[in-house]
Amino acid sequence: MKLLYLLPLVASFAGALWPQPSTYTSGETVLWINGDVQVTYNGAEYKSHSYRENATSGAPTGDEIVQYAIQKTYATIFEKNFVPWKFYPSNSNFEPSKSDKSYVTALTLKQNEADPDNLVNALAGDVDESYNLSLTKEGEATITANSSIGLVRGLTTFSQLFFKTTDDCVYTNLAPVEITDAPKFSHRGLNLDVSRNFFPVKDIKRTLDAMAFNKFNRFHMHATDGQSWPLEIPALPTLASRGAYESSLTYSPEDLGELQYYAALNGIEFIIEIDMPGHTSSIWHSYPDLIAAFNIQPDWSTYAAEPPSGTLKLNSSDVSSFLEALFDDLLPRAAPFSAYFHTGGDEVNKNAYTLDDTVKSNDSAILQPLMQKFVDRNHDQVRSQGLVPIVWEEMLLEWNLTLGKDVIVQTWQSDQAVADTVAKGYKALAGNYNYWYLDCGHGQWLDFVIGPSSKLYWPYNDYCQPLHNWRLMYSYDPLSGVPEENAHLVIGGEVHMWAEQTDPTNLDRNVWPRACAAAEVLWSGPKDAQGQNRSQVEASPRLSMMRERLVAKGVMAEPIQMPFCLMNGTQCALPPSVGF
Repeated sequence: MKLLYLLPLVASFAGALWPQPSTYTSGETVLWINGDVQVTYNGAEYKSHSYRENATSGAPTGDEIVQYAIQKTYATIFEKNFVPWKFYPSNSNFEPSKSDKSYVTALTLKQNEADPDNLVNALAGDVDESYNLSLTKEGEATITANSSIGLVRGLTTFSQLFFKTTDDCVYTNLAPVEITDAPKFSHRGLNLDVSRNFFPVKDIKRTLDAMAFNKFNRFHMHATDGQSWPLEIPALPTLASRGAYESSLTYSPEDLGELQYYAALNGIEFIIEIDMPGHTSSIWHSYPDLIAAFNIQPDWSTYAAEPPSGTLKLNSSDVSSFLEALFDDLLPRAAPFSAYFHTGGDEVNKNAYTLDDTVKSNDSAILQPLMQKFVDRNHDQVRSQGLVPIVWEEMLLEWNLTLGKDVIVQTWQSDQAVADTVAKGYKALAGNYNYWYLDCGHGQWLDFVIGPSSKLYWPYNDYCQPLHNWRLMYSYDPLSGVPEENAHLVIGGEVHMWAEQTDPTNLDRNVWPRACAAAEVLWSGPKDAQGQNRSQVEASPRLSMMRERLVAKGVMAEPIQMPFCLMNGTQCALPPSVGF
């Protein structure tokens, strides 16, 4: 009877992959794997890693990216794997028999086409990430792809086929396997705010590891904000020396290069954002004459979304000269690792310009042409370095700027913002804060003086509560409300980790595994093969398995269910007609 009970649970391992592939068939044959499995890459046997570990000679080549992925696959399978006891009935003998073992004997990687010259700094859609994966019952594995990045994605999937035994042997119980896979969206990103709280290089690298394991391909570094300026700019050294929280909490050019290179090795493009003209009060500490309405107290909320208030002056030649020097330093360092540069533009408070001595007005009729000139100057310089500008939605939808048709518009406030952006002919990134803001639901970080405001805001929920659990995030459709004829303009989306209440101690659990839900939506699409919303009942055990794999890799991801639910099939599912 116990064996009969085990069968449906073991069969459910056929869905053990995250994100879900486009097509996937598997069997029940057990194959073991040892570290001496023969790996060949484009006809050459892989013996040891052959890649540069830093960016001293520029971005990594496609060959180096694959060599690194092979090494990382070895580490995932043999050193950072997990025992799947939680996915079988309690106290069951779930491990496969070790008599008459059959082994994976060979892993063959075949790249059908040469990589494009812009492999690591490509526009969305320029790199083919598709792959095919086959694992026969006889133990022969083959991954074919049209690019090195496709091979990386296939190796990631291959590593998820294997489990560890309690005595550290490694097996799969899924052979034969046949997979054909490709992403639904070409821009699949995570935005990390490193300004409101500082994150050491090692924490960002760990985040990049987890992103790659979920097939994210864009890391958006929100590098500066009003609270601190941690990014060192050698041409303007006081920006970080005076604008950072503390002298050790900065990213040197070497730190940035290390992160950019590491992202590229993992098949992730590294996009830098310098938010402006708002969210720039940290510049005041080194260049006070460039900032209007700095740190107005106690009425900061009249002039900014958060304290301290402060915005770059809008009609100042000194500001233009400052930005030219900033971009001359930073853009050449960004360009080898990305096709894009993010110039911000969110939450600009018009009232701040009443205190701007170059404007002295909050009249949109006066401010709008000045903002147009400001953004045009910035974007012309971005383009001069071969980069494509990204802006937040307000520049298009609230300020009604005329943007170049190359500009990517990052939406965040609503599904309607996505629809309105593509209706104007612009490419859009989705990321509705009601679904994909990871900071929501932790309560207010502001303090309230006892009185009317403390009563008004009790019980002190934040503006986007409740916490967006993985099921809510999984239900988000980036194409919601977008007409079919405009759907191609939605190139993808990003999940956002704003850091008012997140620092290195809680980064992992605030991001993972909830961000995995967004990763699957962006890779696999929000709908199943029948055009229906993907089932959370089907996804839940797969996500729990991904969580176990992340923990094995040193990422402290939160659990989404207790072991009872994982051990007992659908007993934790609520039927559609039942309430509680």
